[in-house]
Amino acid sequence: MDCCPRCAAHTPITSPRDMAADPPRWFSTIEAALGAKPVGRSPLSGGSIARVDRIELADGRHVVVKTGASGLALEGEMLGFLAEHSYLPVPRVFLAHDDILVIEWLPGSTHLDPSSEAHAAELLAALHECTSENFGFHRDTVIGGLPQPNPETRAWIPFFRDHRLLYMARDCHAAGSLSAAMLARLERLAAKLDDLLEEPDRPSLVHGDMWSGNILSEGGRITGFLDPAIYYAHAEIELAFSTLFGTFGEAFFERYNGRRPIRPGFFEVRKDIYNLWHLLTHVRLFGPSYLGGVERVLARHGV
Repeated sequence: MDCCPRCAAHTPITSPRDMAADPPRWFSTIEAALGAKPVGRSPLSGGSIARVDRIELADGRHVVVKTGASGLALEGEMLGFLAEHSYLPVPRVFLAHDDILVIEWLPGSTHLDPSSEAHAAELLAALHECTSENFGFHRDTVIGGLPQPNPETRAWIPFFRDHRLLYMARDCHAAGSLSAAMLARLERLAAKLDDLLEEPDRPSLVHGDMWSGNILSEGGRITGFLDPAIYYAHAEIELAFSTLFGTFGEAFFERYNGRRPIRPGFFEVRKDIYNLWHLLTHVRLFGPSYLGGVERVLARHGV
């Protein structure tokens, strides 16, 4: 797999059009919050979870508006938390309600070259230095619109086993997208995690949804990270997801390893186990086409 269909990139797919004749109902909400009337709208690519538009305001500013999904206030809260607790570049939040999110429009595209990958490595290494006493978070969050439980837990391996791997496997089974036989195999692998994973020195703050559609760059520099699914974790789970759909390559990992050395065994063993969580979220969201990846990891570990 080399792509993920889920989140919206901030790339217009049409030119702005005048909305005076048929303004969406939320234009008045934006005008009241930002003090300027919306005069144009350009749909942005992606956005299977919510509708995403770039809005032109009468004063010349541009903002991004998400609508058509629930839980958008939580996305705004997560962006605000990253802005307050890290140096990760994220869009400023102007308005965050459950059914509408208005954020800063950031320049850039989702194409990453070696220079922007190296810059991303510096930014994520710094993010992963933001720590907490416990794994999890002070509240549950979401990933791709799915609930993401975050009970504060002292040890990483039990957290990953119970609130990531087994939680999503059982949710997929309950939704009819995972067979009882494969669930049993995942449960057998979960029983072996103490021998396969490592406890980190401390929990790290992670963005949580690290694929290329959530990263903007321009001129070899990262201009923004979008659509977070934050919590405190082993930083390796973030690195693992960045390999699943080819987000980052050699330039990223060389620079990241120079800032935060990656322990032996990550690429050989732990990466694929962590990616079971992300594969299962895709099974839950998009169906059985992602089960082949789950099968390969299980077979590799003899379960």
